[in-house]
Amino acid sequence: MTTIPKDKNFDSSLILLRDGYEFIQKKREKLGTDIFRTRLMLKKAICMSGKEAAEVFYDTEKFQRKGATPKRVQKTLFGQKGVQTLDNSAHRQRKEMFMSLMKPDSLRGFLEIQRSYWEKYIDKWEKEEQIILFNEAQELLCRAVCTWSGVPLREEEVQQRARDFGAMVDAFGAIGPRHWRGKQARKRAEKWIGNLIKEIRNGKIHVEKGTAAHTIAFHRELDGKFLDTQVAAVELINVLRPTVAIASYITFTALALHRYPQYKKKILSGKGNLTEMLVQEVRRFYPFTPMVGAIVRKDFEWKGYIFKPGTLVMLDIYGMLHDPELWEDPGEFYPERFINWDGNPFTLIPQGGGEHLHGHRCAGEWLTIESMKQAVDFLINRITYEVPDQDLTFSLSRMPTLPSSGFILGKIKRLP
Repeated sequence: MTTIPKDKNFDSSLILLRDGYEFIQKKREKLGTDIFRTRLMLKKAICMSGKEAAEVFYDTEKFQRKGATPKRVQKTLFGQKGVQTLDNSAHRQRKEMFMSLMKPDSLRGFLEIQRSYWEKYIDKWEKEEQIILFNEAQELLCRAVCTWSGVPLREEEVQQRARDFGAMVDAFGAIGPRHWRGKQARKRAEKWIGNLIKEIRNGKIHVEKGTAAHTIAFHRELDGKFLDTQVAAVELINVLRPTVAIASYITFTALALHRYPQYKKKILSGKGNLTEMLVQEVRRFYPFTPMVGAIVRKDFEWKGYIFKPGTLVMLDIYGMLHDPELWEDPGEFYPERFINWDGNPFTLIPQGGGEHLHGHRCAGEWLTIESMKQAVDFLINRITYEVPDQDLTFSLSRMPTLPSSGFILGKIKRLP
């Protein structure tokens, strides 16, 4: 048996708030280990990183998700009793419901809807001197995912709904006003979507079969009963909110094209599948998910370390995406690294690792990648724009983070 190295601080919660995305990475470097013990919010935890760590972390026989997500995160980001908190057969059945929405025909339908909104927004942008891409992308995505999901959305509520979904995400890792805004946003959204679920079930609102709204409203659990109305609202929001969150990735994609203009030229030349490689590198290089947690299910030994039931374990997502053991020159933005990438499900894990169907990898990962590729097409092939002087820095202490300006575009013109 090998003793897991211990962080000497009694509690590292304030250090986590200070270091943000780099918390586990900095501790690993200081302690000279890929695994260490610490305390977070006075609770004992093990932090770990690396491909082998990811492989064991996503082993559902060894780890469970129930009890891993703090209540403050459930009350803002995820909602309570959603798929992220389930295990075993309950998780598998609920995850299959989500995966049924991600079939190729359904994804193509979403992209067609999203494309139509890109076109409409370009018409609007041409009339404006400047736009903040992040804000506009949130609204565009909110419209697209609501249309695709069968969720009615009045014109006068678009901005509020988009901002609410964004506030839920922004509350992750936050204390004070950001947390409060996220909590209030979730309450509004769950009330709105809960009422919608009721009206779909009693026939007051008709939605097409196969849409997320219909699928979730009439999903039956293992006991044969419909989801509780509140839980159904949480799960439908778990389709809407993460899709709106793609606005962060679209903003970082625009930043990458601005900072590394050579890739715009390479993509325009049509050589290779560079658009997808660029999107994957944006997902690797720029910060999105900092870390994820799980609870040890049963006693087991790994690399000589003993893991006890009930222990909280945190996997370092951001650190792994910048680990020189996994990525050559990880601090360099280099999409071509994916030319010969083997597709390992435990190395490129910005939206979780392992397999999609029954594991805890994000069901919407493919939708995210395709949405980002569509954004690249519009930013390169469909419009011209200027990038005025602005603050494009982003803080790794802030979780989640974003370029400070939200990425301002000016003098947008549609290409013929």
